[in-house]
Amino acid sequence: MTTARNVVITGAAGGISSEITNRFLSNGDTVLASDLYQETLDEWRTRWDSDGANPSLHTFPADVSDEASLADLAEAARERLGTVDVLINAAGHFPQTPFEKISGEEWRRVVEVNLSGTFYTVQALLPLIKRSERGRIINIGSGGMFFGVPMQAHYIASKAGVMGLTRVLARELGNDYPITVNLVTPGLVVTPAAAAVLPEPLLAMQRDMRSFHRDEVPDDVVGSVFFLASDDAAFITGQTLNVDGGLTMW
Repeated sequence: MTTARNVVITGAAGGISSEITNRFLSNGDTVLASDLYQETLDEWRTRWDSDGANPSLHTFPADVSDEASLADLAEAARERLGTVDVLINAAGHFPQTPFEKISGEEWRRVVEVNLSGTFYTVQALLPLIKRSERGRIINIGSGGMFFGVPMQAHYIASKAGVMGLTRVLARELGNDYPITVNLVTPGLVVTPAAAAVLPEPLLAMQRDMRSFHRDEVPDDVVGSVFFLASDDAAFITGQTLNVDGGLTMW
């Protein structure tokens, strides 16, 4: 078991990030789980903390595309945690639209949440991460950026931008602070919500192309994030860890 840390997770109510939240809580870490709506967080809180008595779990609504909202999140983290040892940027927006039909408004919204939102969140919480002796920033990307995904030009472009941002932050922050910055790129993860809408032929194709011929599920991603947040990963920074069961090898 890794020594307890203070963890902030954005997009915490997502299919992958909700399991990540569970993993850190199970380790005894203190977690500030953030998502867009308090109602959503309240619903998930009953799953993360069934008796409602876990003092290590905090929730706070925030819009990662809104700098003022993130300033409020940073203040909540300062008041409740004091320092931030681990920041996990998992908030995301991923509509599916043919390239020729993507409006400027839709393009800007996806980029604002996925790329700018990561930038804004790190800027807002960096003063608290600098207070840590083992700061970790873990961004969640997409394995789809390695081979392109039709109907997601805006999503894939924004996630490729997050990879570039990850590398720059690793260079800059590592100069003066013991802060690592890494990117985890899952493949197509079959969450309960995704399973309800994804066509079976697509899932079958993904299974056939992987080294492991099964669906990728949220638990498959959790361990990689937990590892990069650990003391064992203290000398790993600026890296992209692809977690897709061997679908992409590069």
